Amino acid sequence: MPQKDYPQTPDGRYFVSRARLWRCTDPSLGDTERRAAIKALMKARRAVQLAGDDAEAMVEALAGVDAAKRALGERGPVWWHDGAPDEGGYHPKNTSYADWWAALDEAAQMRGT
Repeated sequence: MPQKDYPQTPDGRYFVSRARLWRCTDPSLGDTERRAAIKALMKARRAVQLAGDDAEAMVEALAGVDAAKRALGERGPVWWHDGAPDEGGYHPKNTSYADWWAALDEAAQMRGT
């Protein structure tokens, strides 16, 4: 589950933030692997901040963010195996989660906006 109290889809694949579905971390990752990927992600995000106007450093830092997100299962091939498509990036009302989203109370929906 994401750190903040964002609404999470019943199947645990996504959470909703800024009115969009965002893929959750692969729950099958071992603790050591997950921690290492999170550490790499934080390091890469710091590198993005430090890159400033250095285009080469920025490209390298963003590649590090992407690699860490892929290691966590938040980007790249989906981590589930039932053939369901990746619906990340869409408003929940425009996905297969529309009924779930509509059934949430207003407070829960507001946490996702």
